Amino acid sequence: MPIPASWSDKLLSVLRIVAGLSFLQHGTSKFFGLPPFPMEGPLPPMLITAGTIELVGGALLVLGLFTRPVAFIASGMCAVGYFIAHGSKGFFPAANGGEAILLFCFIFLYLAAAGGGAWSADQAMKKG
Repeated sequence: MPIPASWSDKLLSVLRIVAGLSFLQHGTSKFFGLPPFPMEGPLPPMLITAGTIELVGGALLVLGLFTRPVAFIASGMCAVGYFIAHGSKGFFPAANGGEAILLFCFIFLYLAAAGGGAWSADQAMKKG
């Protein structure tokens, strides 16, 4: 039995929340060590920038606040991160360890186009 089309806006919100929480943990890892971050010592400026986008952007995406611009920025950060950290290790994402960041990139690009869904602060503000 297929999922009813009426669920699509709600499932869009579920996708946004799960992706936002997953993205957020990368920021908490870099800044708070939760989960533990594998790199020791102070973070270089590029990782501070990435961590800030992950932390703030992830939180905003979970709430569904400013979803489109935040998701667009996060998508761009993931695209840059993929090519800097993974692309030089080989063409195939399964081989270069870049599957997760590549999926984040395209999920966020989709959210930038589709919006936050039914259960988002953006939607609540639109109604009010």
